[in-house]
Amino acid sequence: MFSKKYFITLCYLLATIACFCQQMEQPKKKIKKEEGDNSMEVSPVLIRGPYLQNATPVSIMVRWRTDASCRSRVRYGKTVDALNEVADDSALVTEHKVSIKKLEPYTKYYYSIGAIKNKLQGDSNNYFFTLPVAGSTNTVRIAAFGDCGNNSVNQRSVRDQVLSYLHGNYLNAWILLGDNTYPDGTDAEFQQNFFNVYKDNLLKKYPLFTSPGNHDYHDIEFSSDVAQRTHEIAYYQNFSMPIDGESGGVASHTQSYYSFDIGNVHFLSLDSYGKRENARLSDTTGPQARWIKEDLEKARNATWVVAYWHHPPYTMGSHNSDNEDELVDIREKFVPLLERYGVDLVLCGHSHDYERSRMMLGYYGKENDFDSTKYLVANKPGNKKMVTGDTLFVKNKLRSNGTIYVVSGSAGKLGGMQSTFPHNAMYYSDAEHGGASYIEVTGNTLVFKWICADGVIRDQFSIVKNIVK
Repeated sequence: MFSKKYFITLCYLLATIACFCQQMEQPKKKIKKEEGDNSMEVSPVLIRGPYLQNATPVSIMVRWRTDASCRSRVRYGKTVDALNEVADDSALVTEHKVSIKKLEPYTKYYYSIGAIKNKLQGDSNNYFFTLPVAGSTNTVRIAAFGDCGNNSVNQRSVRDQVLSYLHGNYLNAWILLGDNTYPDGTDAEFQQNFFNVYKDNLLKKYPLFTSPGNHDYHDIEFSSDVAQRTHEIAYYQNFSMPIDGESGGVASHTQSYYSFDIGNVHFLSLDSYGKRENARLSDTTGPQARWIKEDLEKARNATWVVAYWHHPPYTMGSHNSDNEDELVDIREKFVPLLERYGVDLVLCGHSHDYERSRMMLGYYGKENDFDSTKYLVANKPGNKKMVTGDTLFVKNKLRSNGTIYVVSGSAGKLGGMQSTFPHNAMYYSDAEHGGASYIEVTGNTLVFKWICADGVIRDQFSIVKNIVK
């Protein structure tokens, strides 16, 4: 008979052997050493990105995600075969954020990403242009995608048609109008519905400037109200914003809202759903509105001012601006503030359609309150020469009053109309075709086009500033 002590020892030995055998059966990854480090690290796998953030005329941030922690390296240069410059981050991370500085304005750079020794991605399709210097009159191109992240055929078709329309021209930036993934704004949804959809084309080449929507503030663990106040959501973890004024404008010091310059166009990215000091965008005494006033004061000499956020002041698409509180409050309380500073163009999403006004001023009421003789700038005394039609608008002063409002919320989601669709103030409306908005600015001329999922441009207009500086 075996002793009790011998039996216990035998059981322990058998358990150790079983554990060892189980470990030997696990799949293994290649092991590499980082340069200058004696520790062993798992070779990482790229699972997100690269994507371009915080672009300026002299710098840019490259972000990506790996499945295992490693150090970060971006190699870059002006030709694809000579990536002789290096930007590193020595921290062991899975969320990689590398800022490249001391670049030349409006210049093309190729780049690769990886750890210190191993390259994860980098070929002739990995490149970017730095932004043109603020105030320059170079032609700039910007695309706006609203309500895009639903992983649909429409989303991919809109993406492909925008890229096709460029015909090889560079998109200086693309902007997001909120509801960037559906339905709950989780990190997994962002991966599937946003990053996976745009990773091989838009994300790796063109700087991205985002804004949040109500679906980005959904949260499956906390209430939406808690998310609005804490901003502890995947959206803010996944994107980096130029909050310190590095891309132009007044520093906001918050990811919720910020501004930036691309050539002679000044942009404001705003948050129409989150709260700061318990105040939303429509509270004109709140921190966001106070910052907007300061920023627009500084931007008075900008040739063009474009503001974008999620909730539209005028819509009769899948949402109703007559009776939804966020939309009513923005129209009645916030729009007058923007108009006082002569903002040229406002872009929103939320309704899953396309709607576009003519140049308006002073219209803050419901749909039935709209009167073209009162609220269209062309019909105001002394302004008859400011508009030569419904698609060509002329401003005779740098900060002339009059704003065009666009709802462009069908880059992914599509459809839905109120019983009174189209809205009386909207010159052109379409809830049947998906699309994205495209802006091209050269000097004193702004051209706007709505590019649809089938490649047809169904609406367009131009604004000319007949001014001499």
